[in-house]
Amino acid sequence: MRRLFSTVLTTAFVVGAACTTQAANPFSDVPAGHWAYDSISRLAAAGVIEGYGDDTFRGDRLMTRYEMAQIVAKAMAKGANVDKLAAEFANELDNLGVRITSLEKKSDNVIWKGSLLARYWNSRKKDDGVLEKRENKLLTARLEPTFLINDNWTGHARFEMNHVIGGAESPLQTKRMWIQGDYKNFRIRMGRLPQWSNVDDGMIYDDNMDAIQATFGRKIKATVTAGKSTRFDGIIDQEAADPISGKYVGVEVYNDRADKFTWGLGFHYWKDDKTNTMYEECGTSSISIYELGLGYKFDKNWALNGAYAFTNSPDAEHEPGQVPEKCSTDSKRAYSIELDYKKARPTVKDSYGLFVAYRQLGHYAVIAPTYDAIEHGERGFEIGGSYVVAKNMVATVRYFFGKKMHDEDGPGEENQSAKTLYAEFTSYF
Repeated sequence: MRRLFSTVLTTAFVVGAACTTQAANPFSDVPAGHWAYDSISRLAAAGVIEGYGDDTFRGDRLMTRYEMAQIVAKAMAKGANVDKLAAEFANELDNLGVRITSLEKKSDNVIWKGSLLARYWNSRKKDDGVLEKRENKLLTARLEPTFLINDNWTGHARFEMNHVIGGAESPLQTKRMWIQGDYKNFRIRMGRLPQWSNVDDGMIYDDNMDAIQATFGRKIKATVTAGKSTRFDGIIDQEAADPISGKYVGVEVYNDRADKFTWGLGFHYWKDDKTNTMYEECGTSSISIYELGLGYKFDKNWALNGAYAFTNSPDAEHEPGQVPEKCSTDSKRAYSIELDYKKARPTVKDSYGLFVAYRQLGHYAVIAPTYDAIEHGERGFEIGGSYVVAKNMVATVRYFFGKKMHDEDGPGEENQSAKTLYAEFTSYF
């Protein structure tokens, strides 16, 4: 990879008039007489380059493709014409979540991506003192086309086929299908779309949903979602054959996730709208969840993220034919504290990421959490990491050890041990 000084000079030329802000050079190791001084000053003032946080630029070292992609992404955000650079670093920009609109317009009207996954779960959990063992092996193939409709609108889909090793195969299914409109500081999505709770990095919700969603803002954003959730993990087993359907409304306010310090506030409302399952279980047909999320990036390697959520309902569980028992406080609280070191980049061989976390997922304080090892109703440590064994081939391992929490306060109720090993190997194309 080229050295930073020559890269910055090239970027400064293509950014041109889009980044006309002038300011003094902020880096102590770039003297005023240096040949790249003006270019570095211009890009630093525009926020395209940031250095290392210790007043140094270190321009003589070799930079990675991912670091260059970050510079290109920031230049694109400033309105610079960097199509050639965007084409060169398309994979890295895609991993950063940057949509290269101008580049897409010059390609076919349908862009195909996909993945092949091999997943394995092995859990050991106690229920009323009895040890339950469970092992699942699953192969999954996914195809994800993007359809270019016009300058602002795109169509998206995910087609998926699953095969349980030693078991049944599922036919090809349409998991997602939505249209999306992107405008300046505004995005709207409609259809069966992937819903992700931004404030808590998916602690409350990470699943598909039939919904309409609008996002406003640039540095501070607000996302409003209304639709139907077909699963509520706090009420029924997430592997149940016939999950109950419920109405969902969510409102989230949060800052740019790329900022050094991140924050967010959220509200999630879920209501059983077709059956009496939840009312018979809890004496109420709806749950309101409130949450707060905070995060801090110490440097390019270390980051700490946390989230806390709570609900005031239900007050008690009403098992048919039994005396109602008061719901435990733990069942109405959820939180996650996670420390991350580096991050696996699918296009960068030998890149890796590690994490350690302590989480509590109360039965009623989460809906469809994103985690693969810990499930709803559990509390404890989760550790793991990902490693890129070859370009676009990623191995992931997660391990949870903790407790399966009781959801009621009553005689004989106690937390019981729970352990789960999760492994995944994903190939992207």
